[in-house]
Amino acid sequence: MYHDIYKGKKVLLTGHTGFKGSWLTAWLHHLGAEVYGLALEPENDRWLFACADLATSCDHDVGDIREFDHVQRRYADVQPDIVFHLAAQPIVRASYQDPVGTAATNIMGSIHVMEAVRLAGRPCAVVMVTSDKCYENREWPYAYRENDPMGGHDVYSMSKGAAELTIASYRSSFFPPEGTVAMASARAGNVIGPGDWAEDRIVPDAMRTLLENQDLHVRNPAATRPWQHVLEPLSGYLLLGAKLMQPHELWLRDGWNFGPGLDAARSVAELADEMIRHLGKGRWLSDVHGDHPHEANFLRLSIEKASTMLGWRPVWDFRETVRRTVEGYRLLTDKNTDAGVIRTYMKHEITDYAVEAGLHA
Repeated sequence: MYHDIYKGKKVLLTGHTGFKGSWLTAWLHHLGAEVYGLALEPENDRWLFACADLATSCDHDVGDIREFDHVQRRYADVQPDIVFHLAAQPIVRASYQDPVGTAATNIMGSIHVMEAVRLAGRPCAVVMVTSDKCYENREWPYAYRENDPMGGHDVYSMSKGAAELTIASYRSSFFPPEGTVAMASARAGNVIGPGDWAEDRIVPDAMRTLLENQDLHVRNPAATRPWQHVLEPLSGYLLLGAKLMQPHELWLRDGWNFGPGLDAARSVAELADEMIRHLGKGRWLSDVHGDHPHEANFLRLSIEKASTMLGWRPVWDFRETVRRTVEGYRLLTDKNTDAGVIRTYMKHEITDYAVEAGLHA
């Protein structure tokens, strides 16, 4: 499905040092793309980009997407065939601590990328990645579809909904259907997988504590989320990007959900139990009475549009996702694991996924 499409293509990837960005960097490199990154430096040597030494797999540029001059200069220097915009402030709870920084990164950062594309005035495919939190969450049992209203109780969710609105407005104002810039947005579920060390996320929190034989404190065990392995949405982004680079596919220039199957919409408690089962040790404790800001209790995504129109479907179910996640963290936290071993492991995981999905890896 991606056979030779990315080979030799110039890809500008913002947020390439982050969790999803690191896996996408490795996948694009595996596909033979020329990967040009733009992101902040990894926070520490434990981050996947650093411990796998993925700077050897791309043209690594350090910059802040809130600085328009840097974004514009990087875009002009690279002159990419396709852009994947992943750079973001990705944590709900962090938006309570830094609402201004969250809005500036997620809204203005997105605008800066699109403005760089607009001012360059050259053909380009653009995949703008937001979040499943972009929807106005009504806490209902139905899965959100791409035409449901944008919204957000917290600043993070608001910033993602607002980013979607800016994408739609840029598309209608500056990138018309007959134009040479093909832009779409992609919304994923709750992405998990080896190498995520962000604060205030259940899987990194679990790996930090359970692997050290400490108790895992869970602040919202009943909350239900669409858990999916990191390679699932990335395969959707790659498919969408590949199709956007094809001429005359005007119907693609829209918003797309890339979520897991219905099986993977599980509670945080179920996720914690499954991680402990695969680890073979540990326990979790409820921390619902702590001083916690509001977070949504129920969230699901409809993937009917991507399934019907793109032919995209998730591959790994809930148990396989958790199994591969836990096994990957075991490898990454082994003191004998070096960067070469990690890159080889990532390549094998990508190949396994591609084979099971029926893709050309």
